[in-house]
Amino acid sequence: MPIQIVYTLAVKIKIEHLHTLTGHNGAVYQLQRIDENSFLSAGGDGWIVKWDLNSDDAELGRLVAKTDTQIFSLLNDPVSNLIVAGDMHGELHFIDLQGKEEVRRFSHHKKGVFGIKRHQEYIYTLGGGGMLSKWQSEKIGTVDSVQLSDQSLRSIAISDTTIYIGSSDRNIYLIDTLTQNRMDAVKFAHENSVFSLAFDSSMQHLLSGGRDAMLNVWTEGDDLNIYKGVAAHLFTINSIKINPSGKIFATASRDKTIKIWDAKSYKLLKVIESIRDKGHVNSVNHLLWLSESILISCSDDRTIKIWDIKFKE
Repeated sequence: MPIQIVYTLAVKIKIEHLHTLTGHNGAVYQLQRIDENSFLSAGGDGWIVKWDLNSDDAELGRLVAKTDTQIFSLLNDPVSNLIVAGDMHGELHFIDLQGKEEVRRFSHHKKGVFGIKRHQEYIYTLGGGGMLSKWQSEKIGTVDSVQLSDQSLRSIAISDTTIYIGSSDRNIYLIDTLTQNRMDAVKFAHENSVFSLAFDSSMQHLLSGGRDAMLNVWTEGDDLNIYKGVAAHLFTINSIKINPSGKIFATASRDKTIKIWDAKSYKLLKVIESIRDKGHVNSVNHLLWLSESILISCSDDRTIKIWDIKFKE
């Protein structure tokens, strides 16, 4: 029988485990949305797999591309109609999803590519060598690169005014979205690496998760100011994803759990764990809201799990 649990806090939550997808031969690190019924996954086996939850066999994925090494970051770019994959050696692969072929490859970053994100006309990539690069996908080439740190850049979030970059040097770097100029950094935002960032547009708050297992909430203004700090997990917070409704958000951790939070009060609503809830048995690496009700998670345990999450105030 499906697992259904109701919590009577500010937001009422019902969670149902729908599917466990087991197609990968290695840890799964990345998830990317295609539409409300389908998504991509990638990980340690170098595979990029497409899943269709609306098909007759939702648990059967389709291999669309393969690289020779581990994929750490992934972007499904609707502007260029390309998949951009970053691997552990710092290479970027530009892949035609329809033709299932690699159209360009660049040996660009050092020590891995840990983040890829589009903002307006540019794609931004984060390197393990501390460099942030900006790309034009139409020409498939770099426009500019800036050395932000001597350590890995681990996470990225973007608001209307600012690009936020989380680094292994514990800092959060700020870049003006209009001028592209580097602004002041938030020094020692966490005690360890800043592994995850998300910008909450409804609350105008930046959320950061670190290797210190802290969830920090920052107010956006002339400077970032700490609003709240929450001891959210036991180990590294790998992913923070805000629900499209803006009412809740989810965090994923190396402690094997997924947690659902109230986006206004930052109170914990639900913990999804392995034994009780059919959750993951190893580190949960990435999250994706496919819609307001469908949350997808992936893990070092080589599985992808689909969750139906219903909520109301």
